[in-house]
Amino acid sequence: MGNWLISALLRTLFHSAPTIQLTEEERRSFDRLYEEGCARPDRTIQYELSAPKYKFLAHIAQTRGVIFHGSNNTEIDQFEPRRQTLFNNELVTAVFGTTDPIWPIFYAVFRRAALIGNFRNGAVSAGGRGKVYHFYSLTKATKLNDPWTNGTVYLLPPSQFKPSVSSGGVSFDEWTNEMLVEPIAKLPVEPDDFPFRDKVGTHLASESLGRTWLLYKIRSWR
Repeated sequence: MGNWLISALLRTLFHSAPTIQLTEEERRSFDRLYEEGCARPDRTIQYELSAPKYKFLAHIAQTRGVIFHGSNNTEIDQFEPRRQTLFNNELVTAVFGTTDPIWPIFYAVFRRAALIGNFRNGAVSAGGRGKVYHFYSLTKATKLNDPWTNGTVYLLPPSQFKPSVSSGGVSFDEWTNEMLVEPIAKLPVEPDDFPFRDKVGTHLASESLGRTWLLYKIRSWR
C-alpha cells in the first residue's frame, strides 16, 4: 500500500495535527525560554506566553532535536529503562519518548491512577513522513473517573535514542533509549494544554484495536 493511500486512510480515521506557523517573535521567545529553562537549577521552563505550549515544543523539537516524555510525576531527575511494549507488541527495556509536540502532553495530563480497563492512543504517519495524525481513546469508565491532572513534559537529549520501526507502512513517533537519561529541561502542563482533550473517544476494553481505530473519529465527535 502506497504512502499516499495510507495517509488517506489515516486522515479518514484520525484527527490531523494542527498546522504550526510561527512568527519570528515567537521563535525568539521560544529560544529564550528554552535557554533560560536549561540554565535554571531546577531546569523548569517558566512558560508565560499566550502561544499554545505544543507550538513551543514543536519549535524546540525542530531546532534542538530533543526527545519528549510526558509524565504525571513532576520531579523526575533521571529516567531508567523499563520493560515496556512497542506499538508492534515487541517487548523492550528502554526509556520511551517522542519528537511529537502533542502526544507527550497527553501522557503528562492523563491521570494514570484513573485508568479502568485500558487506553489507546498514538501519533502516526505514513512511513514516518508527511502529516501526523492523532487518536486518543479511553474506556467510558475511565472517562467518567476524573482522568485529567497537571503534569510535566520532560525534554531529553537525543543521543542514544532510536526510532521504532514502522509496521505495515504506519509509523508511530516512538523513540527508545536503553540507557539512563537525565532531562535537559521540563515544562509544566495542564489539561487545557492538550489540544485534543475534546476529541478523546471511548471504547470497550474488550474490543479489538482495529475496531477502536475504525470507530474512533465518530466516537470522538460525540
